[in-house]
Amino acid sequence: MTPSMTEASKPGWSLPGDLALPEDAQISYIKVDGTVPWYSLFPCHYGDLPSDNSRAGRTRFERLFLIGKCSTVLSSDALRLAVAEAKSGKDVKRYELAIQAFSQVAPSDPDAAFDKQWFEATKQTVRAETDKLEHELKGYKNNLIKESIRMGTDDLASHYHATGDLASASKAYARLKDNCTTPSHFAAMHLKNINVAIDRGDWLGVQQAVARYKSGPKPEDEQSKNSPKICAAAGLALLGQGNYLDAAHQFLAAEPTLGDTYNEVLTANDVAVYGGLCALASMDRIELQRRVLENNQFRNYLELEPHIRRAISFFCSSKFRSCLDILEEYRADYLLDIHLQRHIPGLYTQIRTKSIQQYAVPFSRVSLEAMAKVFAPEVVGGIAAPTDISSPFVQELIRLIENGTLDARIDLEKGLLVSKHTDPRRDVIKEALESVQEYVNEAHLRLIRTNIINAGLEVRAPAAMTDEGVLGWS
Repeated sequence: MTPSMTEASKPGWSLPGDLALPEDAQISYIKVDGTVPWYSLFPCHYGDLPSDNSRAGRTRFERLFLIGKCSTVLSSDALRLAVAEAKSGKDVKRYELAIQAFSQVAPSDPDAAFDKQWFEATKQTVRAETDKLEHELKGYKNNLIKESIRMGTDDLASHYHATGDLASASKAYARLKDNCTTPSHFAAMHLKNINVAIDRGDWLGVQQAVARYKSGPKPEDEQSKNSPKICAAAGLALLGQGNYLDAAHQFLAAEPTLGDTYNEVLTANDVAVYGGLCALASMDRIELQRRVLENNQFRNYLELEPHIRRAISFFCSSKFRSCLDILEEYRADYLLDIHLQRHIPGLYTQIRTKSIQQYAVPFSRVSLEAMAKVFAPEVVGGIAAPTDISSPFVQELIRLIENGTLDARIDLEKGLLVSKHTDPRRDVIKEALESVQEYVNEAHLRLIRTNIINAGLEVRAPAAMTDEGVLGWS
């Protein structure tokens, strides 16, 4: 299975009349090629497609659409489900995107035909419902009934969210604050703000909403239910920003009560995968052992994704080849994840680099051929001289040395990686001698001053120059 980066080209198919998509609707995807059955790409992490009942809300459509755009094998089935999902809602823009993509993949499929009657009817229904909700809210404001204003604003914001007008939904939810009266109202408002910000990909907005939730009033009886959602949302925002270490800490802090209560954003399986990969990419072996494998709270998530636990265990046990093999086995799955896709190259690179560093730590010198068998077995079997300077693995080591990641040098003549190890015993002795010399110098200066005072040779300041005088002059 060979993932490759490709940019969605401008479509040759266009929607009738004024329904053509804007330029900014064209985005970049990572193509995942290969001949694999549907179920092999979706272990427990993605659910049992085509039903995929583990997802809800806008997330379900987005995942189906991403699979349809990125998987050459699953595109037709995924886009057919995406079209059906779009038609079950009120967001006509999503239907446009899905039907356009589906018509490119399977132009002869009857489900790829544009349903103009449904499109126009849904647009009219949405417009009428929007006008109705706005009119009702205006009436509530005229009556100055605070609870009615809050409920009317909430209904309008939910309507905007369901129809895909995320900017208006975000503004409407922000206006709810002035009409909230109970801790439950404030907590619900912040959670809805977080969900809209996640759908928009506004990671800074997610962090701000999370901070407002934590500092604002919230009901005690809902704390255990909402706490894992907040940790998961904060981790997702940090992951989106590429801050893998802090993202790992947030995912690891999520209580195991999340279950399927947050399926409109992510599932417990997602928490296990995101937290495990971020921790693997950003923590050393001691931290992984203590914070992840010995974390009784996160262990409940790892049980949902046992391959993540095995990969971390292999890394902590210095079995780097087994760890990397597990990750490669699931690479195609993760490239079909809406939140992980663009981070997989970086995460996998960091994990591989850490593995090379940890492999070289115990040795003052190690054979390049032995390292190649662990980190590039395909190079050993496919190239006659895997330790030659033109070898991809040797070039990778050279780049790590040049950027300062690997403190070593390569001896190509002997086929060795020679680490620049320092002698800890020599360093300790050197520091002790320096401390002794510093102490001797300071004692010598103190003795000189004492002898000067005893001999009456100390030069004192004039009596007129008191402290006040000096301060006044300065």
